[in-house]
Amino acid sequence: MASGILMYGAAWCGDCRRSKSVLDASGLDYEYIDVEASKEAADAAVAISGRTSIPVIVLPDGSHLVEPSDALLKERIGVA
Repeated sequence: MASGILMYGAAWCGDCRRSKSVLDASGLDYEYIDVEASKEAADAAVAISGRTSIPVIVLPDGSHLVEPSDALLKERIGVA
């Protein structure tokens, strides 16, 4: 069952790779959306965050994080 987490990112982005590692290690299912793959995905990330920074991580409660620290991301997804 999907967790309802969406992550907008790109392969070249170090913060994206770091946040993706946290999500992978958590064992939670999430959807990864590559902003380099389509302009629509990039536009959606900007619409959510109001910024061009990535990663943009949308949580199940509808809130979002932009370039979160590992500690903050872990706290918000409920893993130690």
